Amino acid sequence: MRLSNPFTTLYRHRDLVVQFTLRELQLRHKGSRLGHFWALLSPMTMLGLYLFVFGFIFKSKFLDDANETTFDYAITLFLGLIFFHVIAEAIAAAPLLIVNQPNYVKKVVFPLEIIPLATVASSAYHALLSILLLLVVAPFSHMGIDWAGVALLPLLLLPLVLIALGLAWGLAALGVFVRDISHMTPFASTAIMFSSCIFYPTSLAKDEPLIWVWLKYNPLLVLVDEARKLLFWREAIDFVALGYVYGVAGISVTLGYLLFATLRPYFAEVI
Repeated sequence: MRLSNPFTTLYRHRDLVVQFTLRELQLRHKGSRLGHFWALLSPMTMLGLYLFVFGFIFKSKFLDDANETTFDYAITLFLGLIFFHVIAEAIAAAPLLIVNQPNYVKKVVFPLEIIPLATVASSAYHALLSILLLLVVAPFSHMGIDWAGVALLPLLLLPLVLIALGLAWGLAALGVFVRDISHMTPFASTAIMFSSCIFYPTSLAKDEPLIWVWLKYNPLLVLVDEARKLLFWREAIDFVALGYVYGVAGISVTLGYLLFATLRPYFAEVI
């Protein structure tokens, strides 16, 4: 079976990509009185909950700095949550994406790879809105924000989206044949969240060598840590770590698409 370049296919059907992404955004807020405002309200409410638990009750901090305030902790946590939700939303929705679209599966010429892409694009759109909100409030923190670092932020967002896309393609294909996957993704999402140093500094994980030897290979942890260093702590990007993440992103999107393309001819039989 000859496999085409997925990005060539997606570019050829770019109008469909835009159409399905807009539809995905509309479906997320369909029937809601607040509409797209939920794109900001939802992460803010979750931030408030986590801030109350980890910031006020556990008195957590990301830096060994007496000047770090609860607000500083909040925006640092918020940045980690933004990155995490791109991955979490992809793996939560992916297993049922194809199963829930039987009409498109039976259309032989329809490019099914667009459906997972639209979900990831929608998540990326919401992430960008959250980042814009972060850029508005971050200057009022004790740390401030490094605007030169903001210009380099796309270097971290690109592999994040590619990893999410690879996972979405792979899980969407597997979900057609193994319906139980959709029941396992909530646990997987929670495990990814707690293993990515979203709520605590990487220094805590490094203090436990048996844990760090595994966690240091988590690409989401690397991206979150590099983003915090870049925006808030005024540290240069670790290009070795970034190269590793781009390698993982390339493998993720390649294997995810290969799995999707290999199993796609059998979707109609199962559904």
